[in-house]
Amino acid sequence: FTEFGDSSLNFELAVWTQEMTATPIHFTSEMNFIIEQKLREHGIEPVVVEYLKTPPDRATLAGLITRMGIAPRALLRSKEPAYGSLGLDDDALPDAALIEAMVAHPELINRPIVETPRGARLCRPPETVLAILPA
Repeated sequence: FTEFGDSSLNFELAVWTQEMTATPIHFTSEMNFIIEQKLREHGIEPVVVEYLKTPPDRATLAGLITRMGIAPRALLRSKEPAYGSLGLDDDALPDAALIEAMVAHPELINRPIVETPRGARLCRPPETVLAILPA
C-alpha cells in the first residue's frame, strides 16, 4: 500500500528479477517479457527489484515465501554452484538454513517473483502471474 487515492487504495507492485537491461523497465528474457506484457495489459507499471544488487533481507525473503505459499526449497536454484558447495541438496536442512543460504547467496533465489496486493508468485511459467493480477 502506498497511499489513498480519490476513490482507491494505491499499491506498488514489485518484481524480483536478475535479468534486466540498462533501461530499468525492459526485461531481457522472453519469460520476463511475457510477464511485463501481462502487467501492462492490466495497467500495472512494474517496479523492478534487481535482487543481486539489492538482495532481500531475511524478513523480506521469508515474507515472500510465506505469501507465495511455498517451501523455501521450492525457491532454490539447484543448478547454481553455491547449491552444491553449501550442501543444500541435504533434505534434512531446516527451512531457516535454506533461507539464510539464499540471503547470503542471492543467486540461489529462483525468479522472477512477482508481488501484487493479491499475493506473490514465482512466475514460472509466466502465466502464473495471472492469478495475482486485478480482475
